[in-house]
Amino acid sequence: VQLQASGGGLVNSGGSLRLSCAASGFSLYYYVIGWFRQAPGKEREGVSCISNSDDSTYYLDSVKGRFTISRDNAKNTVYLQIDDLKPEDTAVYYCAAVEDAQIYISRYGLSPIAYKYWGQGTQVTVSS
Repeated sequence: VQLQASGGGLVNSGGSLRLSCAASGFSLYYYVIGWFRQAPGKEREGVSCISNSDDSTYYLDSVKGRFTISRDNAKNTVYLQIDDLKPEDTAVYYCAAVEDAQIYISRYGLSPIAYKYWGQGTQVTVSS
């Protein structure tokens, strides 16, 4: 079971990025996928997650309207579109997965401890 996050980079404030989380060794179809970020000196926080049953999505309040999570089961990939980037979005972004039966998504979908499998991070840096 492997997750590979990619798509990070250095962008100007107001710019956009699309992060990808590609799975190998298992099908994302059966998993809830979350995106998390960790800035230097701060705790890891959940920014978004998506269910596998009905594609319900959840967002951290501070990113609503700017972040969009989506999944493409045929490509075994989950995306995080980030628009109107702000300097405070600077962080390492991680994707994570957990079997859908093992998480109460509406309550714990943005909690890092609820997730079982983690990919390596991708750095997002936003200059002001």
